Amino acid sequence: MAKRVGVGFVGDGFIAHFHARSWVSVRDGDIVAVTSRREEKGQEFAAVCRELNVGDPAVYTDVREMVRQSDVDVVYILAPNYLRVSVVEAIIEEIKAGRSKVRAIALEKPLARNVQEAKRIIELIEGQGLLHGYLENQVFMPSVTRGKDLIWRRGVPIAGTPYLARAAEEHSGPHRPWFWKGSMQGGGALSDLMCHSVEANRYLLTPPGEKDFLRPVAVNASIANLKWTLPKYAELLKKTTDGEVDYTKFPAEDYATAEVVYETKDGNLVVSQVNTSWSYIGPGLRITFELLGPEYSLAINSLEPESKIFFSREVSGPAGEDLVEKQTAEQGQMPYLGDEAHVYGYTAENQHMISAFARGIMPRETLHDGLLVMKLLMAAYKSAELGQVVRFVDDAFDEFIPLVQQDKWHPKRLIERAK
Repeated sequence: MAKRVGVGFVGDGFIAHFHARSWVSVRDGDIVAVTSRREEKGQEFAAVCRELNVGDPAVYTDVREMVRQSDVDVVYILAPNYLRVSVVEAIIEEIKAGRSKVRAIALEKPLARNVQEAKRIIELIEGQGLLHGYLENQVFMPSVTRGKDLIWRRGVPIAGTPYLARAAEEHSGPHRPWFWKGSMQGGGALSDLMCHSVEANRYLLTPPGEKDFLRPVAVNASIANLKWTLPKYAELLKKTTDGEVDYTKFPAEDYATAEVVYETKDGNLVVSQVNTSWSYIGPGLRITFELLGPEYSLAINSLEPESKIFFSREVSGPAGEDLVEKQTAEQGQMPYLGDEAHVYGYTAENQHMISAFARGIMPRETLHDGLLVMKLLMAAYKSAELGQVVRFVDDAFDEFIPLVQQDKWHPKRLIERAK
């Protein structure tokens, strides 16, 4: 039997709480430590872990001190994108100095803000021979994994392989101010959400057990700001972020679409279409997938669950997200999810990751998967900036920094180019 591992979280925000809720079903490890930039927030997160009975984490404000804790075997890096490289550098320095026994590191999606940073992270971690994982929850969603199994087991042997995957993730906007800032997050909705859709489509189009079945050939993308640069909403965003985010000066895209063309090992071309948006208003976060083949199709929609609830206009109360993530209403007929962490894939993701690390093996999703996603995202930004299809060459985007990340992009350029 594999030895249980101790896991230290770097970050105590929204995503960390999703992981903690899913940890109730994780058998091979406990959350034993957390690093927070604010002591009180770290203590609040630790209290949640104790209430869920998933660990009694010690609280730190310095990641170096956390990884010196003797029972921290695995580190989950859930810190903001702009801190990823510095966090990994600090951990690796402690390991090199013999002050840390960490043997595995997992990073939340997206891996970094650009290819340069992603490669630096992998170089540091693999330089110490550590196990590593890429925390992409959507390829662990039960609807996705079960749907893929059925298609490839029942449909493909008779009708042939799938040739088109579509995915979309849409909601009304991020929770924290830094997410809205291109320079800190790495971009806008494309960087934040398309990382999910790109990898989920690649997973659906790939035969079970054949990671290198697809080779990217070309990317065609466009980005826009449809809502949050409108005067009313730019002012609202500035107000709700206490002045931290000003889209009249430094906007990021709130809408993005891309098409990735792959060549299969068999020499066929298949297509991945993705759409992402921070300008969607509906019951809450909407995640959709489609997979099409010669004689079959698959369809998934997170806002069409088995359960719904109705409140009349006589029932009113404070705004919240107790029905579904990014909930935008408290009245009328609304869907709700019995266990969001399970539906969105966090439970299966953490079961798999921690089991692999406990057994001393690489998980299904490694940082190299995250690096490929980052290259595809940079190709999409490059295509959007040029207004043309970009041929995918493996090292072509190593030095590329999107205009959005440089705070030099403006949505009017799309209109000017169309004239």
